[in-house]
Amino acid sequence: MSTEMTHMRREIEEVPQAVARLLDGSGAVLTEAGRGIRERDPQFVVTVARGSSDHAATFMKYAVELTAGLAVASVGPSIASIYGRKLRLAGSACLAISQSGKSPDIVAMAETARAGGALTVAITNTADSPLARASDYAIDILAGPERSVAATKTFINSAVAGLALMAHATGDDALLAALARLPEHFGKAIACDWMSVLSETIEKQKSLFILGRGPSAAMANEAALKFKETCGMHAEAYSAAEVMHGPLALVGPDFPVLALAARDASEPSIAEAADSLAAKGAPVFVTSALAQRAVRLPHVATGHPLTDPLTLIVSFYMFVEAFARHRGLDPDTPRNLRKVTETV
Repeated sequence: MSTEMTHMRREIEEVPQAVARLLDGSGAVLTEAGRGIRERDPQFVVTVARGSSDHAATFMKYAVELTAGLAVASVGPSIASIYGRKLRLAGSACLAISQSGKSPDIVAMAETARAGGALTVAITNTADSPLARASDYAIDILAGPERSVAATKTFINSAVAGLALMAHATGDDALLAALARLPEHFGKAIACDWMSVLSETIEKQKSLFILGRGPSAAMANEAALKFKETCGMHAEAYSAAEVMHGPLALVGPDFPVLALAARDASEPSIAEAADSLAAKGAPVFVTSALAQRAVRLPHVATGHPLTDPLTLIVSFYMFVEAFARHRGLDPDTPRNLRKVTETV
């Protein structure tokens, strides 16, 4: 296992500072965009994104539905770029998320949404980008340069920006206060040791399930992608409710399960699913003290149900970076991948 510091490791460790920089440096535009959404009073919200950014959008889906009571739908960018269709989006808000802000299909969909009557908000790590210019409001997540192919701090800052946007839109002071405390919580999440608990079991396997529910389902999606990207290992994300149906056929003594439970209304059901799978002989690891059979992982409780899932993914990032190196891989340069994918 290489002891050389990877870009991915440095960027994970920079998460607390990057989030503080976002909340301070982009606070004014987040407030302004939140006010714009409140004044527009949209009837529904659509998101446009791909990859890790789409996982941030999935996280936002749950956050918007839970905080604002607005239905949220993910719109396929190819509807505009490949199929040339215009959607009727009058009365909606559109959140477009892209680190580079220059993927042609994301930009095309944002332009189409704006032309179709949507209030458009870009969340990007590139202030002067085509996506930013195509949108009514552009939020610079201020994550700084990210050299590792695997997105970490840009994913976190995109999700935090989305939460702050909705907190301003709904006047949610409790959520704003929780966001202000996040840098401290992220520092603690970085220190959580999952490697010594997980690695011996997982390194023997070729695949695993990652479970979540509600906002933590987005973290399960993100974790599964990172296993594939950095470790060359197959991982599949499921809802803790859905895994008890068809996917259950795969679970057994040689099939590990990682369950990401936040301190919210879904925690008891995730812990119950984890224990049920452990009872079938599977090696199951869960971020909940409610579990009785599954192995409990250390985790950081933030005091707010919408910020809790974010500390889980930071702890996971630290694990998967170390696990990739343990497998003799360089998490900065996954095979066949590059940092920016400009999908048409």
